[in-house]
Amino acid sequence: MKYSRVHNFINGRFTKSLSSHYLPVISPVDGEPLSEVPLSSAGDLDNAVAAATKAFPGWSATPIKERAQVMYRYRRLLEKNIDKLSALIQEENGKTLSEATAEIEKSIELSEFAAALPQFVTGEVLEVSKGVECKTEHVALGVVASIVPFNFPAMVPNWTIPNAITLGNCMILKPSEKVPLTCGKIAELLKEAGLPDGVFNLVHGDAEIVNHICDHPGIEAVSFVGSTNVAKLVYRRATYNYKRCLALGGAKNHLMVLPDAIPAMTAQNVMASMSGCAGQRCMAASAMVAVGSTDHIIEKICEEARKVIPGENLGAVISKASRDRIEKYITEAEQQGAKILVDGRNARVRGKENGSYVGPTVIDHVKPGMAIAQEELFGPVISIMRADNVDEAIAIENASPYGNAASVYTQNGAMAKYIIARASAGMIGVNVGVPVPREPFSFGGWNESKFGVGDITGKSSIEFWTKLKKSTTKWNMEAGVNWMS
Repeated sequence: MKYSRVHNFINGRFTKSLSSHYLPVISPVDGEPLSEVPLSSAGDLDNAVAAATKAFPGWSATPIKERAQVMYRYRRLLEKNIDKLSALIQEENGKTLSEATAEIEKSIELSEFAAALPQFVTGEVLEVSKGVECKTEHVALGVVASIVPFNFPAMVPNWTIPNAITLGNCMILKPSEKVPLTCGKIAELLKEAGLPDGVFNLVHGDAEIVNHICDHPGIEAVSFVGSTNVAKLVYRRATYNYKRCLALGGAKNHLMVLPDAIPAMTAQNVMASMSGCAGQRCMAASAMVAVGSTDHIIEKICEEARKVIPGENLGAVISKASRDRIEKYITEAEQQGAKILVDGRNARVRGKENGSYVGPTVIDHVKPGMAIAQEELFGPVISIMRADNVDEAIAIENASPYGNAASVYTQNGAMAKYIIARASAGMIGVNVGVPVPREPFSFGGWNESKFGVGDITGKSSIEFWTKLKKSTTKWNMEAGVNWMS
């Protein structure tokens, strides 16, 4: 193994798990073993919750301006360590180095927003009657937990860590067992930034530890990012135990391409959306609806696809099992009558033959009822469906059970507005293939892409990570009495 065994991070130090069960951590880049990660026990979680519970009174009582300073120093450390973090992400996740670097850059932006939270949670004060004031303030929940996926080892953890902690909570983070190394480095940087012991804790593991998190009476709220099937289970179990829960699931994002779209720009953007991070992101475009006469644009998309080379400007998918699953979908679509325009199956990278790669794949004449048109692939594959008009395209998009994102490519502003109003998704793009809002705007989908109220980032996240305290005060006993006082 390149690295020593992964340990939990509890009460400010790395701690060996109480469990004797470990899983290998394999690099998808070349199939080489990187480390081993523990399948932590309920006892490990108990220890983490105890440390967080002990730290909570002091941390929550710390003025938010001081908590924000810790996050500001953390932001500076992310900048300082961007090269090391990017290389580590590339090793354990398989994405290209430039994609890994972009992930840290987004993490820096997320921590910047957290450092600005004192300006967003000032509360309100109003004299509601003569001598009587009402005041609101945001109060931390207590010990909270965040369960994060493999596809963004740094960015998705930083969706929750900076805001939840700056708002006064203490956190238990459960990283994906496939990419546990980056979160260990994040723990080190938070401690270096001056975060008190016990405020942030890491507990590694698989589904068993997730269940323990949902059940633990000492945890007030749970956030989750992953597949829709698991998101439903986590949301149901956590809320059954009277916890707040925000669970983000999968997606099947539709790009609607109209005949007036600029061919070169559209083709480049569609390909970037489909193949970025090897398609392993919940905002990736995996379904395209070609409206009317768009063959000239599809030809450009295929030209762009052939410029995307596995091992050069296209990273690996997370595992061989994932690669095999993606290729099975492609083969099944072909057998059902879809036309493979660019075939990414059987991709191999010289010198990295044991890596897990799928080349960019463009499939035309996909029918809406095919599995490849309905299910999340998490790979660099775009399925093209045909529609005669915009309303038919919208109907195809609306029929999807998911609702993370939808985009339209057109130069017609009125038509773009028409589609924005009718698309069933929480995030919409116009000539933008990955319409992720920038801070302070929040990230969150609709339908079966999200379970719970509010969004996971931006200003909307404040409501999830805090509870509102209202106080009414009257000091002037000579002010008189009326129904408001």
